[in-house]
Amino acid sequence: MQTGSRRTLSDPPLPLRLKLSALWASLTFCYLYGDYFGLYRPGKLQHMLEGAGPVGPSSQGSLLSVALLLAVPGLMVFLSLALPARLARWLCIGLALFYAAFVALTMPGAWWYYLAYSAIEIGLCLLIAGMAWRWPRS
Repeated sequence: MQTGSRRTLSDPPLPLRLKLSALWASLTFCYLYGDYFGLYRPGKLQHMLEGAGPVGPSSQGSLLSVALLLAVPGLMVFLSLALPARLARWLCIGLALFYAAFVALTMPGAWWYYLAYSAIEIGLCLLIAGMAWRWPRS
């Protein structure tokens, strides 16, 4: 090894599926942390203790709906790697655009932390949709 010499780091390209999987994982973390920080809003925990859920009164049905809504991005971490290319591509495009629109609809009147997370989440969704749209062809 020569002293004082600089060696260039190897930077092999990442496969598209791995990039998409990482983006879905990042999106999932943003959802989780955004919801976690929401618990610190004054009155939030009391509101929950009184039976309020994320979309109205807590019930098995409302909590199941929210659970399924939030499980999909986590599942896409795996599915974007494992599904056939055509299906993975269309699911990435469709679901990412759906979640971007869904997040945008929840932004009006939100606190700043939520707006920051929402902007990041929409950006991640648009990256997912854009990368999947430009999926390489053989």
